[in-house]
Amino acid sequence: MTITGRFEPAPERGELATYRFYLDGHRRVLQAKCAGLSPEQLATTALAPSELSLLGLVRHMGRVEHVWFRMVIDGHVDEPMLDADDPTGGFRSIAPTAESVDEAFARWRAQIAYAERCLDALGEEEMGATRRTRHGEETTVRDVLVHMVEEYARHAGHADLLREQIDGTTGR
Repeated sequence: MTITGRFEPAPERGELATYRFYLDGHRRVLQAKCAGLSPEQLATTALAPSELSLLGLVRHMGRVEHVWFRMVIDGHVDEPMLDADDPTGGFRSIAPTAESVDEAFARWRAQIAYAERCLDALGEEEMGATRRTRHGEETTVRDVLVHMVEEYARHAGHADLLREQIDGTTGR
């Protein structure tokens, strides 16, 4: 079986639109890699001792969306992080139940919706605007968006390998 969902290069529409285009594409790839799997399959880990799983990737990306869009771009740096008690960044294994899967996907989608509203409020001229990270470092909106595309691209590669290990499905 092959997963489809390739995305073509962004049309020349401006910097912000290009980042959004690729970010959306990588989000769709992660969603596609998880489609049609049981909770147990979603929680299948890569190789011992790693706890990396598709479910962990979804949980991690929900946390990443929260940190970079809500806390950094939108300026809520003093808010607690999602899964602040999880030193693995969301990758920690959890019980693979329908409820835990639904909760992870709902939280990821809620963070994506928040990120999209945040991006809707930005203009092209704000790409170089500075923001503070939760560690007090200075960054720009542009750097955050590039980082988010890179973060999703890296984890889409992990998702490729995990999905192929689970049921042989390959492709984007």
